[in-house]
Amino acid sequence: MASTLHVRIAAELRFFAAPRHRDGTAEVPYDGTATLGHVAESLGVPLTEVGALLADGVPRSPAYQPHAGTTLEIRPVERPQDLPARFLLDVHLGKLARRLRLVGVDAAYRNDADDDELIAAAEREHRVLLTQDRGLLQRRALWAGAYVRGSDPARQLVDVVERFAPPLAPWTRCTACNGPLIPVSKEDVQAEIEPGTRRHYDEYARCRDCERVHWRGAHSRRIDAIIRSAQEAHPGG
Repeated sequence: MASTLHVRIAAELRFFAAPRHRDGTAEVPYDGTATLGHVAESLGVPLTEVGALLADGVPRSPAYQPHAGTTLEIRPVERPQDLPARFLLDVHLGKLARRLRLVGVDAAYRNDADDDELIAAAEREHRVLLTQDRGLLQRRALWAGAYVRGSDPARQLVDVVERFAPPLAPWTRCTACNGPLIPVSKEDVQAEIEPGTRRHYDEYARCRDCERVHWRGAHSRRIDAIIRSAQEAHPGG
């Protein structure tokens, strides 16, 4: 037992661990050189999801090297997390990107970006990378990232809003490209919309970046439900 670390994993993080560690405890062989951060990641927990690492009850940095026999506690990130509310989503989260844009959150997305491009763009644009790829979150070059919980876009939206508490401004971003929407008159866009649309809707906006015209159309009731779910999940109420 002298060459072992005793590890306790918080309940919120146990789904990252192997099945044999899902009870939240692990006995990890220790050679005296590994850091706390390395131990956490070896158990499957990305450091982006770790809020605190305690060695025998004392908070330590991920670079800390414990002694054999130490009890390590891995705690989750406290919510809301203090990171910029600017996001970059990986190729598997396109539906979440659209929902974030619907509620006015800055959410960059490309469906053809590879891992290296995502990591470089996150640092260059100072964005938090959202993904469900644990390996991507463990890349040393990643500036900031977060694992998105949930298998469907509705739950994923709630998770991101609860974790980061981004300012919400519904109907202010283009769902196609993330650009800001600028209100325009019906007269300004009448040549670009169908006669039926002109008859039934009076409020329009144009994306500053891609120039697409937007209006609250037949799906506005469903979209309003998405917006309400984000507002209800927001820590600020």
